[in-house]
Amino acid sequence: MPIDRNAVTGKEFEATRFEWTEKDVILYALGLGVGVGESPTDPAVLQYTYENYETGLKAIPTFGVVPTFSCLTGAIGIPGFDVNPMMILHGEQYLEVLANEVPTRAQVINTARITQVYDKGKGALVIIEAITKTQAGEPIFRNEYSVFIRGEGGFGGESGPPPGNEPPARGPDAAVAHQTLPHQAILYRLSGDYNPLHIDPQMAAIAGFDRPILHGLCTFGNVARAVIQAMCNNDPRRFRSIKARFAAPVFPGETIVTDMWKESATEIIVRARVAQRDVEVVKNARVVISA
Repeated sequence: MPIDRNAVTGKEFEATRFEWTEKDVILYALGLGVGVGESPTDPAVLQYTYENYETGLKAIPTFGVVPTFSCLTGAIGIPGFDVNPMMILHGEQYLEVLANEVPTRAQVINTARITQVYDKGKGALVIIEAITKTQAGEPIFRNEYSVFIRGEGGFGGESGPPPGNEPPARGPDAAVAHQTLPHQAILYRLSGDYNPLHIDPQMAAIAGFDRPILHGLCTFGNVARAVIQAMCNNDPRRFRSIKARFAAPVFPGETIVTDMWKESATEIIVRARVAQRDVEVVKNARVVISA
């Protein structure tokens, strides 16, 4: 069996170093689609794209996934984890901002480990935790990547917790639409997620798609941006965490509509859908903000 649950659970990857500047924060925002269909001088655009903006450049909090891309490759090839990368699907993502505010310039160290391996029958669900800290040891981000590996189930054991975070039986309290560009994936990949599935038509075809799909984490970032816009008065410093399940792909050029239900002053249930096809692309999602 390619996955040895006992061997890989708790396995720590080699720590990686990462550095970013204002340019990387701006590029990430453009990769999400900030400015598409919006006035370029709108404060909601400038705060993410102009390094000399009067109130200061702000990082979209989901930038926190970017520093950890490099350390995740440490999973491939470790003893007990001999899997085909093409069989890996990104199932869920959790991101927590541990700093008071995401810095727009930093040098950090990432550590990562496999915390859980669940048997889903048709595949294995592997949970990878990644922590990003400054060189002085101050925590900035905590990520949990839930990856589904097709064909690797059937080894027995727990199947994992239920998804939860179902929307209430009423209309959403707010909805925000974000248009993406036909070349959105080409821009987003420049933040470090170079999976060819998102740019190479041949690789997309192997995966069963008629054209390259948008990165799930690009959709993830747009969901966070919608919550900041509708529930945080466009102040990204109020954003504390997000957990989301990826239900279906978005194709570059489509419009992501994020529906929100306010459960309390700090908790919001979220789902996202593609306007053009009315397909749910993010579900079982919850965002926590500061009051």
